[in-house]
Amino acid sequence: MGVSAYIYWMFVRQKINKSGSVSVQIVQKVGRINRVVKTIGCSTDSVEIEKLVSQAQYEKERIYGPTLFDPLPVEDLKNVTNDCIRVIGPDLVFSELYSRIGFDAIGEPLLRSLVISRLTHPGSKLKLSEYLSVTGRDSISVYSIYRFLDKISDRYKTQIEHLSFAYTKQVLGGEISIVFYDMTTIYFESSQPDELRIPGFSKEGKHHLPQIFLGLLVGCNGYPIGYDIFEGNIYEGHTLIPILERFEKQFSIGHPIVVADAGLLSKGNIEELTKRAYKFILGARVKNEGSEIAKIIEGRKWANGDMVEYLKPDGSRLIIEYTESRAKKDEFNRTRGIRKLEKQVNKGKLTKSNLNNRGYNKYLRLDGDLTISIDYQKYDNDRKWDGIKGYITNTDLPSDLVVTRYRDLWQIERAFRISKTDLQIRPVYHRRKDRIESHICISFMAYLIYKELERLLLGSNLKTSVEKVIEQVNKIYEIIIPGDDGSYSTFRPHNNPLQQKIIEIISSS
Repeated sequence: MGVSAYIYWMFVRQKINKSGSVSVQIVQKVGRINRVVKTIGCSTDSVEIEKLVSQAQYEKERIYGPTLFDPLPVEDLKNVTNDCIRVIGPDLVFSELYSRIGFDAIGEPLLRSLVISRLTHPGSKLKLSEYLSVTGRDSISVYSIYRFLDKISDRYKTQIEHLSFAYTKQVLGGEISIVFYDMTTIYFESSQPDELRIPGFSKEGKHHLPQIFLGLLVGCNGYPIGYDIFEGNIYEGHTLIPILERFEKQFSIGHPIVVADAGLLSKGNIEELTKRAYKFILGARVKNEGSEIAKIIEGRKWANGDMVEYLKPDGSRLIIEYTESRAKKDEFNRTRGIRKLEKQVNKGKLTKSNLNNRGYNKYLRLDGDLTISIDYQKYDNDRKWDGIKGYITNTDLPSDLVVTRYRDLWQIERAFRISKTDLQIRPVYHRRKDRIESHICISFMAYLIYKELERLLLGSNLKTSVEKVIEQVNKIYEIIIPGDDGSYSTFRPHNNPLQQKIIEIISSS
């Protein structure tokens, strides 16, 4: 018994975007609804647009067969196998965003696949092969993928950064008035270091593995501006000025307010930022500010939300803030730290090598020549710092706004979390420097697409997450229906309500 299905009218559409660029799309008309089947590309150049239209016509004829102005019943599906089913959701959603950002200008179809697979099938390059398989693309060997990786960063990184910066600037209203900078470690599943991958201090406790540092610069709401990678044993304070200097030259970025945590605080950085006319908000190491500041803190009865300003000799302001939530957290951490030390002391596991200022080891002392004990007086004296947080700034912003801007650093921490979990940027299995740089470059592009999708979802009435969207997108299918004469047609099952809403949000934005 035959199963009835219908092939609907397909056509090529030129859609004018808000940016002025034109997206060339293959569209399926179902009743009164137009569904975007595939975005071929995006451009502002008329000649390039004509080429994209020609390519779209070719793709439509190749994939979907002749244009059919009336629904065609398909009575016999005897030739349909599981191999005839392919996933088209990633192309419908992420190819559109890829084109809208402007990445089509790079002109490398495999790069598009690498970026989209980083979103939908994150993991090793074997995952890319899986993505290409389920989406019905031609098989590409892992060897070919690695050869392509050899050239991405060297050939396209500058262009990718320019396209990303231009789009981020557009999304942020045409001006970047504040930037947030932070670093994280990316470790490698390899025991062999080199000039880039060097064992060093690891924020994840992977001290035994080679690593690199990734420095990321983002704007408001975590929109990416740019990145750099550094050798794994570099002091993070030495990375801030080089990345700002590079972006100042590469883009007309002006002099936005720079926000960074205490790890970037150094006398040299402050002098360089001031010399280059940058305004800054940096986390302060209040305990290192000297006895005068310690007296201010000890001599005050702090209440939740209290702030005190202190004018430093260089003209910058030190803002000291107290919060009860931080005080509880600090006390909890100190107590937990001292309990761990007590267990180690009682078991005799500590030696002179543990007498250092790392973490809670600062509370250890040497009694005589061999006995390690705990300095409880030093532990008790540190109670005065519970709940205290400091900020150094040369801006004219009110103290409460300085604190608010600094707290926005959570956006960059979230960017790292998304990159490490959703996009699985680590661990890295590559050994060659060019492939490592290409891996980071692809992840950067995927993160920008992630943020753009997140922005569109927040601006809609659809209350769902990017992760849920990816899950649904990977379940949008198309069936290739082979005919007895060697021809073939296609059939798309109906989208569920959530899938249809996702496509409408992407198509109408």
